[in-house]
Amino acid sequence: MERDFRFVYGPVPSWRLGASLGIDLLSREEKICSFDCVYCQLGRTALLTIDRGLYVATEALLGEIAALPPEVQIDTVTFSGRGEPTLAENLGEAIAAVKRLRREPVAVLTNSSLIGREEVRADLERADLVVAKLDAPTAELLRAINRPAAGVAFEGILDGLIAFRHQYRGRLAIQIMFVPENREAADELARLACRIGADEVQVNTPLRPGGSRPLDRFEIQGIAECFRDLPVRCVYEEPRKEVTPIRAGDTLRRRGKG
Repeated sequence: MERDFRFVYGPVPSWRLGASLGIDLLSREEKICSFDCVYCQLGRTALLTIDRGLYVATEALLGEIAALPPEVQIDTVTFSGRGEPTLAENLGEAIAAVKRLRREPVAVLTNSSLIGREEVRADLERADLVVAKLDAPTAELLRAINRPAAGVAFEGILDGLIAFRHQYRGRLAIQIMFVPENREAADELARLACRIGADEVQVNTPLRPGGSRPLDRFEIQGIAECFRDLPVRCVYEEPRKEVTPIRAGDTLRRRGKG
């Protein structure tokens, strides 16, 4: 009988993380997030919130991790899914527990909305890699692109990222999703990435179908030149591995098409 995986999905062919096994600590049919980004491939946010809660018990997650087929090839275990993973109040506990079971590095993809909170930074410190979103260099663009929940402020995100960099001993990547609204802000975003002290910048554009058109390869190459003072990776340039997900339908539900 095929095992029903409710919280673990993939592996997916990530251009940043190789064969990435996804963990969804929110795991609801509706999207729960602190942002309602214009480009999101999962559609509109059903529950827009900054309140942390317990959605998936750590013990239930570990049961699925232990039941993974031995032939599954994994490069990275990644906390992501249908919403913002730092909304899970047991994120730090879950990261530590997964690291006791698996040898692969653990990454967290976060939209940075809660990184101003000390307890969230402490949770993220347990990961080997944190990929933190920064799509906007101003409060105005943050509202236009990311459409945050009430209580999320641009200065709180920026100050939180700087504070996290000072205390974090792992690898910090800044991911920027470039869409028509922020393509002219690349220079400002490059200055902020340097100010934060990121280990690398990931220049992205929404290639999976969503609510915003992607920039083409030529536009992205020009944008990447603005980040010459930091190591840069671009979505159009990075290879993807051939991988076979455990259950394709679960993966599609959490990542969208494409």
